[in-house]
Amino acid sequence: MHINIKRLQSRISEMGKIGALKGGGVTRLSLSNEDKAARDLLKKWMIQAGLEVKIDQIGNMFGLRKGKNDLPGIMTGSHLDTVGEGGLYDGSLGVLAGLELIETLNDKGIETERSVILANFTNEEGVRFTPDMVGSCVFSGQYKLKEAYQAISMDGSKTSLESELHRIGYKGELHCGDLQVAAFIELHIEQGPVLEMEKLDIGVVENLQGISWTAFDLKGESNHAGTTPMALRKDAGLVAMKIGAYVKTLVNEIGGNQVGTVGKIEFGPNLINVVPGSAKITVDLRNTDNARLTLAEEKLLRFAEKTAAAEGVEILMERLVRFNPVIFDDGICQWIEQAAQQIGLSQKRMYSGAGHDAQMLAKVCPTAMIFVPSEKGISHNPKEFTPIDKIETGANVLLTTVLALVQK
Repeated sequence: MHINIKRLQSRISEMGKIGALKGGGVTRLSLSNEDKAARDLLKKWMIQAGLEVKIDQIGNMFGLRKGKNDLPGIMTGSHLDTVGEGGLYDGSLGVLAGLELIETLNDKGIETERSVILANFTNEEGVRFTPDMVGSCVFSGQYKLKEAYQAISMDGSKTSLESELHRIGYKGELHCGDLQVAAFIELHIEQGPVLEMEKLDIGVVENLQGISWTAFDLKGESNHAGTTPMALRKDAGLVAMKIGAYVKTLVNEIGGNQVGTVGKIEFGPNLINVVPGSAKITVDLRNTDNARLTLAEEKLLRFAEKTAAAEGVEILMERLVRFNPVIFDDGICQWIEQAAQQIGLSQKRMYSGAGHDAQMLAKVCPTAMIFVPSEKGISHNPKEFTPIDKIETGANVLLTTVLALVQK
C-alpha cells in the first residue's frame, strides 16, 4: 500500500503559498496571521478527511481518526510554523504526510484497532516566542501552561502568547496532555547533509542532541572612538566579540559531537565612531553527550565572566533554553527499519542535530523519527528542498510503520 504522492505534493504546494516569499520560501511565524491561515487550511483538510478536530489550551491541533478499540492512539505530525525566511518542508512535511497516510487509510477503507492522531504543535521554532517547542513541552508536562501563556513576542509587538492564541482563535478547551498516546512518530527532513552524501533513502533517528541557548547582556560605557584611550575603555562590543570567537575554541576543546553557534549579536549605540556601551550576544551549544554539554556551558560562562571583568564590563547571563539529549525508543526504531526494508529502501541509524517536537513526546510515550534527505543539507532557508521521490519514500515508510502500530 502506498500514499498518493500527487495529493501530498499538491498540499505541500498549497500550504507553501501561505506566507510565501518572493523567490521561494515562506515566513509563518507562530500565532501570526500566516500561522492562523495555515491552521485554518489544515483544519479544513482534517474535517474533509473525517477527523475529529480537537484544540488544546496551548493551541496544539489534533485530528483523530477513531479506531475500533478505546486504546491510546498512535500519533504522528509536526508543526506548521516556520522561521523567518524558511523553507516549504521543515515541519509541514510531517503534518501533511500524516494527513496523507490517514487519507490513504480512508481510500482503502481500512479500519484500525487503535486511533490515528494527527498533530500540529504550537511554536516549535521558538522564533516569535520562547522557549521553542512550547506546544509539545506543555503537552508532555515539561513546561507549565501559565508560564507559556506569559511569553512575550520577540517581533516588537510585545504581545503575549496567550493573547495571540485568543486573537487567532486557537486557544482551545482540551486540557494539555489529556490525549492518551501509545507512540509518536515524526517524519522530517534531515536538515543536514548526511543522507544525501551517503546516498541513503531513510534516516532512522535513534537519538537527539541536547540543546543549550544562552544570552549575554553586556553593559560598558559609550565613549568617543578617537579620544578614549584603549586602556580606559569599557568596551561591551569587544567582550561580545571575544565571547563569539571563543565558541569555536570551546567546540574544539570539548570535541565529540559538540557544536556551537553565535546566532545573534547587537551593539549599542551601534555607531561607527562610538565605543559600544552595550552589547547582546547569544550562544547555541549542542551535544549528544549531556556531560560534555554541561562542561561546555560551564567553560563558556567562566570565559565570559573573566573577559567581562578584565574589560570593566558588567555581564548578565540568561539561560533561554536547556534540553537534555534524548534517546528514542529502540522498538519504534526497529519498526521503522522493518518498514524501510519491506519497501526496499536504504537506511541508517543516526542522531538529530536539531530540536524537534518528538524529543518532548519521548517523555510520555515511545517515540522515534524518520528522516528524508535534504538537498545540500540546507534548511531554515528558502532554498530548502527535498526531491519528491524522497518525500514519497519517507511518507510510505511512515504509513507502513504507523499501520503496523495501530493494528497492535
